Amino acid sequence: MLDALMPQTSVALEAKGLTRRFGGLVAVNNVCFSVKPGEIFGLIGPNGAGKTTLFNLVTGMIPPSTGQMLHHGEDISKLRPHQIAARGIARTFQNIRLFSNLSALENVMIARHLQTRSGLLQGVFGMASQEEQTTRTAAAELLELVGLSDRATEKACNLPYGEQRRLEIARALALTPRILLLDEPAAGMNLTEKHQLSDFIRQIRDRFDLTILLIEHHVPLVMGLCDRIAVLNFGQLIAIGDPAHVRNDRAVIEAYLGSE
Repeated sequence: MLDALMPQTSVALEAKGLTRRFGGLVAVNNVCFSVKPGEIFGLIGPNGAGKTTLFNLVTGMIPPSTGQMLHHGEDISKLRPHQIAARGIARTFQNIRLFSNLSALENVMIARHLQTRSGLLQGVFGMASQEEQTTRTAAAELLELVGLSDRATEKACNLPYGEQRRLEIARALALTPRILLLDEPAAGMNLTEKHQLSDFIRQIRDRFDLTILLIEHHVPLVMGLCDRIAVLNFGQLIAIGDPAHVRNDRAVIEAYLGSE
């Protein structure tokens, strides 16, 4: 139903002059970019470049000071986070935000309940229904997809860091998004886990027909995974293009390595 109501455009997301000020600090400064449906689009930059602030603008966590964020041509700049989520945009967070005292399965089920007619309250109070069982089954399938089916009854707080990261992705997928924003999903992972994550991101992109935006500090992962990359520095967009273009851009090299 959502797809039928959504304008069909060749651009899934578009930032037009997006700016966010915090007092005298300009965290995001007149940023413009577009993301095509089905792309894996990377967002990199030094610490403090404005990457997570940009994600917060896309998902309605904070409003822009000026500029627009468009989703398939619709201005979503003034929408609340739940309204943006209802349009098929989900995210993970740089700092993991799970319900720590709930099980892995319950964490995914809560997100899935937002997509059902009975809603969250019925699920929380355990009112039995066919829809409730369908929700449980769908949540269990997502846990299997991220390799956590054997941890379904484990409290989220007891999971190792890498497994909490995967659980957060499963919870985001439970919202049945069309656009998925991943904020530093490889943080804390070793090299083998990062390679596995890269393969997994491609897998879920293809399986769920997703458009993916990715913030990541591990530049080799981004270069090997993303179709296009945007680079921020001090809130400004300094480069955008395919990995080969970005890798050789002088402004990008200076932002990471400094200039003479």
